[in-house]
Amino acid sequence: MARLPIKMNGLLTDLYELTMAAGYFEAGKAAEKGTFEFTIRKLPPQRNFVLAAGLTQVVEYLLNLSFTGEEIAYLRGLPQFRHVSPEFFDHLRGFRFTGDLFAVPEGTPLFAGEPVLTIRAPLIEAQIPETYVLSAVAFQTLVATKAARVAEAAGGRAVVEFGTRRAHTPEAGVLAARAAYLGGCAGTSNTLAGFQFGIPVMGTSAHSWVMSFPTEAEAFRQLQRVLGESAVHVIDTYDTLEGARRAAGTGGPMWGVRLDSGDFPALSRQVRAILDEAGRSDAKIMASGDLNEYRIRDLVRAGAPIDAFGVGTQLATSADAPFLNATYKLVELEISGIKRFTAKFSEDKLSYPGAKQVFRDVARDVVARSGECGKGEALMRPVILGGRLIEPLPMLESARAHAARSLAALAPALRELETGEPWPIVYSRELRELTERTRRNLMG
Repeated sequence: MARLPIKMNGLLTDLYELTMAAGYFEAGKAAEKGTFEFTIRKLPPQRNFVLAAGLTQVVEYLLNLSFTGEEIAYLRGLPQFRHVSPEFFDHLRGFRFTGDLFAVPEGTPLFAGEPVLTIRAPLIEAQIPETYVLSAVAFQTLVATKAARVAEAAGGRAVVEFGTRRAHTPEAGVLAARAAYLGGCAGTSNTLAGFQFGIPVMGTSAHSWVMSFPTEAEAFRQLQRVLGESAVHVIDTYDTLEGARRAAGTGGPMWGVRLDSGDFPALSRQVRAILDEAGRSDAKIMASGDLNEYRIRDLVRAGAPIDAFGVGTQLATSADAPFLNATYKLVELEISGIKRFTAKFSEDKLSYPGAKQVFRDVARDVVARSGECGKGEALMRPVILGGRLIEPLPMLESARAHAARSLAALAPALRELETGEPWPIVYSRELRELTERTRRNLMG
């Protein structure tokens, strides 16, 4: 699949990542290896899980991260770097990620307290990615999770992501389309997402098409002539039922019609009857317009004869849960081959020391120290070692299939839209003991 050229700007980060990088360098800590973990601190409201997404973008970022001469000149001119030695900027000129990345596969359901990914690298290389990694993973994870909820509510009926025009930037719309497809949507309206990621693209016309012609009937005839079996006629520009009759009378094959407003349960039944009476029983009905998982669930439960749903704003912005409470914390240091474990013990913001693994079986998840043996599937897997990708990442279709299998394996209560009893998460004895030793060492 064709991809756009990758350019990872070294300045696409918070300033304090770079001031800390300079500080590590000046303090002689550049050779120390740091292990950082991205961990879900709390689940968003009304969520029983989150669906991990965004790993592909993290990998592309790490493998292509560098600093141009112009970017380095900009940093040298900032007052915060006035006392930094020229050698640090020489270091940035040759900056490349040479470390390791471990992560759960995209499409894996996760719960509060579990790591999503681990980066182990020289301190500067591990610190600078924090901002990008948190942003890339959190955003796509939120949208993929929302998509999984919407798809669950649809009960097997297709859901199409329509949200780019409501996304926070056009670029966010592309990644939202990717995450939504991973989470279970059937396609997207975003053409660039289709080109980049191979996602099916859908959509044919808006109300402006209808309004640009002298009559609605003429608008439908012209669209039918151009698009044939792909035509989807939006029928609520003037009078929905009359629009349905005109669409049914166009002749020739069409995909169907779209309802974008009104009383969907009543209108869909009336439109279905009009299409069937006109011999258009193969024509489908799509509904769009301020839909979310709860409205879709209500429509499905009411037996509305709607074949597909278009979801925009609520999906592309994860409107009811627009942020992920997650952290990127230093959990261990390696200095001249000797490990020193680190953790945060402040109230409500506890972090656990050491690199970790998650084992999942049929009854619970166990968060353990990396290297422990455990029962069930080990979720954290090596992705990059020594700055090199160890094997090609799964294509989006494979990640989507993994998500579907993983979601189907969840307990039914976890797939409900309302929050229920949380999935059991326990910490291994070795991890608990390490945490207590670290607390005693750090706090005297």
